[in-house]
Amino acid sequence: MADFTNGFWDIYIAALTLLGIIGCGILLYSQSKVKVAKTADGKTGTTGHVWDEDLTELNTPMPRWWMWLFYITIIFSLAYLFLYPGLGSYVGKLGWKSSGQYEQELQKADAEYGPLFAQFQQQDLKAVAADPQAHAIGERLFLTYCAQCHGSDARGNKGFPNLTDKDWLFGGAPETIKETILHGRSGMMPPMGAAVGGDKEVEAVAHYVLSLSKSTHDPIKAVFGKEKFAACMACHGADAKGNQALGAPNLTDKIWLFGGSVDTIKETINKGRTATMPAFADFLGEAKVHVLAAYVWSLSNDTKAVPEVSPAATAATPTDPPIAETK
Repeated sequence: MADFTNGFWDIYIAALTLLGIIGCGILLYSQSKVKVAKTADGKTGTTGHVWDEDLTELNTPMPRWWMWLFYITIIFSLAYLFLYPGLGSYVGKLGWKSSGQYEQELQKADAEYGPLFAQFQQQDLKAVAADPQAHAIGERLFLTYCAQCHGSDARGNKGFPNLTDKDWLFGGAPETIKETILHGRSGMMPPMGAAVGGDKEVEAVAHYVLSLSKSTHDPIKAVFGKEKFAACMACHGADAKGNQALGAPNLTDKIWLFGGSVDTIKETINKGRTATMPAFADFLGEAKVHVLAAYVWSLSNDTKAVPEVSPAATAATPTDPPIAETK
């Protein structure tokens, strides 16, 4: 990898770029000096190519306006490469960089919308969820930063929880949701095939797990699998209702994160599962997460039951940085 990061490649890229531009200029200049031969009667000559018996290709020079337009593009490209980055590690005379522009835009947005977010941050999460303006801002944040995983309707995808029901892996209280967004979550189901026994035992446990939620299953295999399920009780509990402290799901409902078929459950037991919700405290900041957490909580709760609060000062909906949520 070091071969691709040493100084040689900076020089190579810069030289290749400049030679290409200069080469285009030399080629253009050489062609502008070519004299076009004419016939004895003074007419423009032809290339000798004839189609359909009488359709002749004339040997006419390129228009001067086109030639000068090409020269202008060459001059522009050289000026651009002098002022802006484009020649290896050369940063350009102006010192411009995309990350710097992004940071300036963030600072401008924070100055404009920071007071609004700070105002919401002082309020209880449930009160923020009931505020129409905060709800609209939270929705924008969710659609921009969370929808990639949880879907625009927040109903989730395979491996990404549905946020519109009341089934939560780590808890659905407003402060818990905020904690999840701020610091992330890491859930891991270890491979349990060996602990359960073998293929037949794994299949039996899969049928027992399906029986817990009254899903279609083989009752005979389920009886045998109940005994083997003891290896799973440390996380899911003796009643199989899960453990939010560990992020272990409730197996007695019909809500499945990765799928509820026999084959999928067998795959989960044999291979385990890993799911990670990244932390966004440093990226979004607590004030924005506060509004976003209130919106996520509102997706599965009735905000009309929350006492109405006075609306925050009017402001446009912000369009700042990313977040994704997990249960």
